[in-house]
Amino acid sequence: MLDFLFVPTILFIVIVMPIWITLHYRSAGKAQSGLDQGDREQLDDLLSNIDKLTHRINTLEQILDADHGSWRSKDHHQDPRSPL
Repeated sequence: MLDFLFVPTILFIVIVMPIWITLHYRSAGKAQSGLDQGDREQLDDLLSNIDKLTHRINTLEQILDADHGSWRSKDHHQDPRSPL
């Protein structure tokens, strides 16, 4: 019985285990390194878009407040899941 498990164990230790350990530490190193330049640029773009959209929402709310002062109270009576 031990002879049957001896060969697969040696193959695992010699072939699979070094590859497994190498890939593990390589992925762990990438995870700790943080964001690369492309990720940082994408995050900056997303943050810029969020700022623009927030500004647009505030502008639209100001317009609605000026034109239709009671628009906020009407929304409370409407089901939020229903389409406009």
